[in-house]
Amino acid sequence: MNASIDALRRDGVAVADTADGHALPVIDVTHPRFAVPDDAAGLAALDAALKRNERQLRFVPAFLMRRMLSSAAKSSQLARAMFAGEGTFLDGRSTYAMKLGADNLVPPFDSPMDRKFAASPHVTSMRLRMQQVARLLADGLGEHLSPTDRRPLALANIGGGPAIDSLNALILLAREAPKRLDRSVTVHVFDLDKSASTFGGNALAAVTAPGGRLFGFDVAFRHHAYDWNHPRDLERLLDGLKLGEALLAASSEGALFEYGSDDAIVDNLRVLHEAGAELVVGSVTRDDRARARLVGADRFKVVPRGLRGFAPLAARAGFAVGEPVLSTVWSDQVRLVKAT
Repeated sequence: MNASIDALRRDGVAVADTADGHALPVIDVTHPRFAVPDDAAGLAALDAALKRNERQLRFVPAFLMRRMLSSAAKSSQLARAMFAGEGTFLDGRSTYAMKLGADNLVPPFDSPMDRKFAASPHVTSMRLRMQQVARLLADGLGEHLSPTDRRPLALANIGGGPAIDSLNALILLAREAPKRLDRSVTVHVFDLDKSASTFGGNALAAVTAPGGRLFGFDVAFRHHAYDWNHPRDLERLLDGLKLGEALLAASSEGALFEYGSDDAIVDNLRVLHEAGAELVVGSVTRDDRARARLVGADRFKVVPRGLRGFAPLAARAGFAVGEPVLSTVWSDQVRLVKAT
C-alpha cells in the first residue's frame, strides 16, 4: 500500500479504486485537504497568480510553448492528458485527478511535474469550479427538500464522469442539514465514460461505509450511457426511471454548458424541464478567448459563450439564471430555476 494513501486514510480521507485498479482519494470539500478558499481574498489571490502566469507566457513563441508542453507531458500524466494526443475532451480519470490538489496526488499522478501542474492557478480554478457547483446544488436542494417531506431524490449528472459534484453536494447537506437527506437518494450519471463512473460508484461506497461522510444515508449510484448530442435518449432514459414523485435536480460541471453546442444545451434543458427538474446547476466558460489561448485551452472544444451567451439558451428551455452566480477566473457557476 502506498504510504501517501496510508497518510490520507489516517487523516480521515476516504479512498476508492479506479476501473483500472489505482487507489485515489475521494474529494470531500468539507475536509481541509480539499477545500479551496472561496472568499474575496482567496479569489483575488487566484486571479493574481493567473495574471502572473499569463505575463510569463505572453511573449513565449508558439514553437517554444509547444516544446515546453511536450517536455512537461513526458514527465507528467496530468500534463500528458491535457496537452498530448489528439483528444478534444479531458478523460474523466485525469480530470478527477487534477481536482485532487498537489498535496493529495498519489500514483500514477504524483511525479514532481504532476505536482507542479496540479498547483497551477488553472488547475486550482478547476477545483474551485467543482466546489462551487457542489455548493450551489446543496443550497438549492436545501431549499427544495423539507425534513417532513420524504420524497425520493434523483440527482441527474450530465457528462459528470464520477459525479463528484453530486457526491459533494450530498456531503455538504449531510453536514449542514442531515434531516433533508432522510429519504432515498439516487445519483444518475448520464455519460459515455463508464470507467469514470465506476470510480464514482466506488467513491460513494467508500463515503457510505462506517466512518464515511455519508454513512447511514440511503444513497445509490447508477450509470447510464449517454451522448448529450442525442437528447431524446435522455428523455427515454428519464422516462424509464419512473421517477414518479421524486424530486429531480440536475448538474453538469465542466461538461454540457462548456462543451455542448447551443442546440445540445437547449434540447437537454428542455428534456429536464419537461421531466420536472426543479433546479439545474452547472459551469459556463467565460468569454475570454485570449486567456484560453495562452495555456493551450483552445485545443479543447470549449465554447467560451459567457453568461450573456448562455442565459438566452436557458430561457429558450424555460429556465432562468438565478442568484447567486459563483465565479472563478475561468468560469461562472450558475443555478437555473424554472422561469415564471
